[in-house]
Amino acid sequence: MTATTPDQPLAGKTAVVTGSSRGVGADTAKLLAAQGANVVVNYRQKAPRANKVVAEIEAVGGHAVAVGADLTDPEDVRAMMRTAVDTFGSLDVLVLNASGGMETTLGEDYALRLNRDAQLDALTAGTELMGEGGRVVFVTSHQAHFIHEVETMPEYEQVALSKRAGEDALTAQIPALSAKGITFVVVSGDMIEGTVTATLLNRARPGALEERRESAGRLYSVAEFAAEVAAMATADVETGHVELVGGAEDFLAQSGR
Repeated sequence: MTATTPDQPLAGKTAVVTGSSRGVGADTAKLLAAQGANVVVNYRQKAPRANKVVAEIEAVGGHAVAVGADLTDPEDVRAMMRTAVDTFGSLDVLVLNASGGMETTLGEDYALRLNRDAQLDALTAGTELMGEGGRVVFVTSHQAHFIHEVETMPEYEQVALSKRAGEDALTAQIPALSAKGITFVVVSGDMIEGTVTATLLNRARPGALEERRESAGRLYSVAEFAAEVAAMATADVETGHVELVGGAEDFLAQSGR
């Protein structure tokens, strides 16, 4: 086993990052690789984008492999998790980053299937292969995390509800994960500049991004938010910890927490 160092706390470890061919997931994958992790870069359709992320990781001495898997397909998910172990020898970190629901061509129930059912299935498939000391990081938004206490834009409400349902389903697994020595943390962020979700939401509700900028003061960039997600892969926090990243003050105030 490769010895870890302060600069490479994940040396010899393997991370699977869902939805990591672009955006926050891609940057998170590269940051985990910089910490020494072998990384499985997951994509649903666009292999060239995932291969580019792998090439960028390998160009600076890291190790990664691109794996196509639709998270709503249980067989795909299990094949991806198995690839991590078969290729690199272990599965130690699972970052549940992939999400969606703003799409209009994948069925009315797609948001719930992806943001709740598929997240729970990926957790199950991944942690079946994960040993003691493993870490699962679930990525969500303030609009979803606080949805039961703070109203969001109507155009995003169903997605927010589905993501909160996913968070609740995953959090309910904490006792079982703890029994295996696996910790679970949540990273919740505000709207992120440059993400697909933000772009689609701004298209559905012109001016939505500008409204949120004015309310929050500023919005995090993809790189800034990815840095927070990657940090939670090794952060010394208790299982069940929720890391609120940027713009949470008004949500906290409105929720009364």
